[in-house]
Amino acid sequence: MSEAHRADGTEAFAARVQASLTDAATAYRFQRRERGFDLVADVPTTSRHTTQVHTYRVALDPGELTFVMTDIVRTETLGPGPLRGRTVETGRSRYWVTSGSLAGADRQSFSSTAGHRLIRGVAAELGWREIKPTGQKAAKVFGIVGGVVALGTLIALAVVFWP
Repeated sequence: MSEAHRADGTEAFAARVQASLTDAATAYRFQRRERGFDLVADVPTTSRHTTQVHTYRVALDPGELTFVMTDIVRTETLGPGPLRGRTVETGRSRYWVTSGSLAGADRQSFSSTAGHRLIRGVAAELGWREIKPTGQKAAKVFGIVGGVVALGTLIALAVVFWP
């Protein structure tokens, strides 16, 4: 595949995602990156002292027609006086948030899976496939190894302490 054709594939993917933002229920900001793009959304919060921003970072590999999607969730909490708390979570996040006043006015909601569906929908239409982030693959391996060790320990304890 030629370099120009690869660049066209990347541009088509990014342009299609950007065009579909007008139909999205959430107000996303589109930011182009060297190897892909970011979709950024402000998450409604229940506290006026907390702000949260959810970024869907999409890295594209046009040669293989694959992409990696990583969620980056930045949370900032303002405390009394100059105290601040900042956290950054990276990986795959699935959550749903609603907020509004007690009277029910200004109701807002955010679902992290809506951004995932938007990106995956465009990818499916264009023939791209998703590859899991490295951290997610490693967590799965560690989970399986941990489960095997725990099962082995339980079997060993049953054999040793069996009457």
